[in-house]
Amino acid sequence: MSDSWERPLALTMGDPAGIGPDLALALWADRAALGTPPFLYVGDPLSLSERAQHLGIAAPLREASASDAASVFATALPVLPVLCAAPVVAGMPNSANAGAITGSIESAVDLAFEGAVGAVVTSPISKAVLYDAGFRFPGHTEFLADLAERHTGRAVLPVMLLAGPKLRAVPVTIHIPLHAVAGALTADLVYRTCTITAADLRDRFGIAAPRLAVAGLNPHAGENGALGHEDDAVIRPVVERLRAEGIDAAGPLPADTMFHDRARATYDVAICMYHDQALIPAKALGFDDSVNATLGLPFIRTSPDHGTAFSLAGTGTARPDSLLAALTLGAELARHGSARQRG
Repeated sequence: MSDSWERPLALTMGDPAGIGPDLALALWADRAALGTPPFLYVGDPLSLSERAQHLGIAAPLREASASDAASVFATALPVLPVLCAAPVVAGMPNSANAGAITGSIESAVDLAFEGAVGAVVTSPISKAVLYDAGFRFPGHTEFLADLAERHTGRAVLPVMLLAGPKLRAVPVTIHIPLHAVAGALTADLVYRTCTITAADLRDRFGIAAPRLAVAGLNPHAGENGALGHEDDAVIRPVVERLRAEGIDAAGPLPADTMFHDRARATYDVAICMYHDQALIPAKALGFDDSVNATLGLPFIRTSPDHGTAFSLAGTGTARPDSLLAALTLGAELARHGSARQRG
């Protein structure tokens, strides 16, 4: 297949004891009704087969490569084997399988750099399981950024975008304690986050002139310094710089008035200063169908906006909505990139 809009998506295994395998099986089994984009499951075929039998899902598996996955997808679930070291039991994570979990991610990224897949879609992982095996990254995003640097020799700043049907939101700082946010919030970090977001919304999402609503850090965006100096000293000069460079940015804005219906109609993405400032409204407005997309990487990466849900694994009750949304967005971004390259 020479055109990237025809290439499959690489779906990583995630933690095999979680709901990732359940959702992959469900989305393949209902592919016609749901319009599931063709994907190549990068993971352990034995545990996937056992989960299918446990759930009563008729899903024949076939070992495949990226080049034939799309054609295989019509009649069987294509799998690129990455073998687990220990037996997999639904709901019982095992750090002995950490190497397979990270190996699945590495293999998927390799396929992306080879141009063999249109996007990487990552199933949820348990950081605690990986930490027990010596994983040294805060999470998926930082690991993907490291893999990108290994491939290109250039450091990247990964930017988390929560994309839902009603809101796109980006946190500038992510997995750090709330008391550390103000110290981590530099003008350079805010500026780079905003410019990466604007570039990817333009180049990958097809928004010609993205509108950025930049939240303040403090209540009432600092109330002219009465409630904190970061808004005027750090954020406002960045917004002015962005506007001078031709980026449509507004702020710093009071976060408590940014997310109602009329406010959301005025921008394409909310740039938020910390994790919960972005993720609370994103999940409140689209809990089941929001997607985590990583901007700033030299390949497309999307992920469902939920965790491993070990308590639901193997029960058949996990909802596939967010993973379907992640696959769909990955396919859309791949098609848009292909069309832009052809144009």
